[in-house]
Amino acid sequence: MFEIGDNIIYPMHGTGVIEGIEEKEIQGQTQKYFIIKIPMNNLKVSIPIKNITNSHIRSVADKLSMEKVLDIFHYGESDTSLSWKQRFKINSDKMKSGKFQEGAEVVRDLTRIQSGKALNSSEKQMLDNARKILIGEIGVIQGITELQAKDMLNIGFQV
Repeated sequence: MFEIGDNIIYPMHGTGVIEGIEEKEIQGQTQKYFIIKIPMNNLKVSIPIKNITNSHIRSVADKLSMEKVLDIFHYGESDTSLSWKQRFKINSDKMKSGKFQEGAEVVRDLTRIQSGKALNSSEKQMLDNARKILIGEIGVIQGITELQAKDMLNIGFQV
C-alpha cells in the first residue's frame, strides 16, 4: 500500500505526501490513520488506513503515464456538443475519480471552451482546481517547479 514519504494524489485536493501514521481513538475505537500533507490547499488530513481504497487516493503517476496523458492533453478531441450542465456532471465525475488522464481531460476541455467564451463560475472554479492538481502532479513526476510544469502544459497546446 503506502508508506511514509510516498507522494500521492488525493482526488479533489491534489498532490500530497504521507507524513506519518498515527493511532487515534475516536468514539472508543482505536484505528491507524495516514497523515497526509497537501500543499496546494495547505491541508493536513487524516484518513483511516482501512478506508484508503475507498478514498480513491493513488500513487503519483510515472513518467511514461505522464507522457501518454500529455499527448492526450495536447492532441485529444473535446466533445463540444454537450450543454454546460451535462459537461459539469461529466467533469465532476472525472475529478472525483482522481485518475490522472481524466483530470487532464477536464483541464483540456474547459481550457478550450474558455478560449472561445467565458465559463460560468462553477466551471471556472473547477478548471482552476483541476489545473492546480494537474500541474502539481506533473511537478512531482518531473521534479520541477510549478512554473516549469505550467510551461509543459502550454507547449504545443492545440485549441
